[in-house]
Amino acid sequence: MAAPSLAMAPHDEASVELGFVEPAAPARLLSSQFPSKVGGRPAWLSLQLPVPERLLCGGCTRPMVFLLQVYAPRDCAFHRALLIFCCAVPACPRRRFAVFRSQLGRINDFYGPDPDPEPEPEPEALPGTRPGPRLCRVCGASAPKSCSRCRWAHYCGKEHQSRDWKAGHREACGRPGEAAGSLSCPNILFPEFELVMELEDSDDQKLENLKCLESMSAAESDCVTEAIDEQELEAMAKHESKEDRIFAKFKRRVALAPDQVLRYCRGGCPLWVSGENIPSKTDIPNCPCGAKREFEFQVMPQLLNYLKVDCLRESLDWGTLCVYTCEQSCDHGNEYCTEFLWKQDFSAEQF
Repeated sequence: MAAPSLAMAPHDEASVELGFVEPAAPARLLSSQFPSKVGGRPAWLSLQLPVPERLLCGGCTRPMVFLLQVYAPRDCAFHRALLIFCCAVPACPRRRFAVFRSQLGRINDFYGPDPDPEPEPEPEALPGTRPGPRLCRVCGASAPKSCSRCRWAHYCGKEHQSRDWKAGHREACGRPGEAAGSLSCPNILFPEFELVMELEDSDDQKLENLKCLESMSAAESDCVTEAIDEQELEAMAKHESKEDRIFAKFKRRVALAPDQVLRYCRGGCPLWVSGENIPSKTDIPNCPCGAKREFEFQVMPQLLNYLKVDCLRESLDWGTLCVYTCEQSCDHGNEYCTEFLWKQDFSAEQF
């Protein structure tokens, strides 16, 4: 079973787990393997999928695209997954993100009580041709609509049906044997990777803290040597505390593992990229069950390097994406519940 170490280790607020992307065989990324993954189509945990309307962007009303998912069971949830979707439309005036949580008991409606062995590699099948819920053959979301001619090509809505029609289904529709084969479809998905988790090295953290102290001591020594007047020194300190120190801490911490794309620390604190747009406690809404939401993980800007998106500010971008989830991880049965995401961008001074 392909599950990250965080799923099996007891929670420690002081520990941080880092996520890295690695190529993986498609068989490792199936729902039955409970993967953590980036891109491709979602590996739904509960097979009672959210309706397509829940996956529409609130800014442009276009379908959002699957970004990543983290498999993170807790004591109260034998299986538990968090899935992030995002709007990838460059012209969208307000690009939105959505986070969904799904959790199941060991005894559930979809999987056996013991992990399935890793399946043998097999020819890739189109979404909707495997047993299970009908999936959109373009994005992998729930697919209530079908092609009126062939009846086997399923879609989440008219937009993806139209895009697939223009991308090749028009010529292939109804051909004998095509239902089980691979047809062309619009390339709207992000590249697919497995998300592998590793504990952040505590020795590296201590070394980073030591370097920080040495840097501060050196700066203080320079100030004394140069005899900077008190008012100027105070102004420099205020400016640095507002922005420079936070970004410097971010860069130092990330430099210890430059390829990290995700940081997991349930109940901990995010590693902010800027002193601007940091949420207060009142900015994080409580769960509908009444419980508070706590920080669980953040998506790092390094992930953009793997998504093959265009240059910053013209396409998808972020400084960090912080996910907050119900601290009680309340049970919604087989349904997907919505959690909260806070997007922080780099400040203008950092460009």
